[in-house]
This record gives sequence, C-alpha cells and structure tokens, in this order.
Amino acid sequence: MTDQPTADQPVDDPQWKKDFPYESAGEDEVTRREFTRFLAYASIALAGSGGLMALAASLRPANVGPERLIMSIDDIPPGRSKLFRYPTDKDPAIIVRTELNEVVAFSQKCTHLGCVVFWDIETFEFECPCHEGFFSVAGEAIAGPPERPLTRIDTVIRDREVWAVGISGGSH
Repeated sequence: MTDQPTADQPVDDPQWKKDFPYESAGEDEVTRREFTRFLAYASIALAGSGGLMALAASLRPANVGPERLIMSIDDIPPGRSKLFRYPTDKDPAIIVRTELNEVVAFSQKCTHLGCVVFWDIETFEFECPCHEGFFSVAGEAIAGPPERPLTRIDTVIRDREVWAVGISGGSH
C-alpha cells in the first residue's frame, strides 16, 4: 500500500497554504509582466509630469510690474551691487552700478533652477552658488548649467534716482 493519493482521493493542501489560509479572488488575473508594465508606465508618467512642470515654469510670462523707485544712484558705488524687490515685494532682484551713470538690474533668480544669484565684484560676474552657474554683467549665461540669460529689469535714471520701469525678457 502506498501513501500516494489516487484519482478518487482528495489531495491535501501544501503546508504553506495551511500556514497562510488567505485567499484573493483576483490573484491570478495580474501577471508579473502586466505589473512590470504598470510600473514602467507609472514611472514614465511621474518623470513626464516633472518635466512638464519645469517647462511650464520656464515658459510663464514675466510680470511686467509698475514703475518703482529703487534708489538714488549715489547710494551705490561703481562696481557694487544692491538688492531690491521687483515687480512685487516677493520677487528678489539685484542692481549693479557698472559705470558712473550706468546701472543694470536683473531678477535674482537663476534661470537654471531658481536659486539666488549674487554679484561677484572681483570677477565682475553674477554667480549662482547652487550649481556653479555664471552670468556676464549683461546677464548672459557664460558657464555652468544655466542656458538662458537672467531676466532683465529695465531701469531709467531720472534726477539721480534709479527707477525700475518693467521687465524686458526672459521668464520670471
């Protein structure tokens, strides 16, 4: 006599099924291939949405802003910079006096990932310390990851006062 079940005798469940007696109605409906495909599509969707958000932020039009007094030109020596806010009180900006009666002003947000740029008086360049990006005094990207120029803030000098009068390009 053998211990093997015959065709008319029921087969006992394996030990693991006795230890874990849980059933799932649809457990055989999803294959490993389908699950892997789902994970791949979800990863692509997640990466794509991040890319779309970055693209949307870079294409957002600049806020032109009203005219606003920044400072007296005598408050800043040639070659030095000063921080201010424009077009709103939430938007950091930087102005540099390049010559006796000339200034340039830009949004202080780097065009790579929005880090704050600073003026380096020794190199006469704007520097983004986050990813070692550099911009010329004209705001053009000259080194590092940034590919677009800084957003320029238009200025005029009236009676020795520097006024911001709008934004002339780039994304803010």
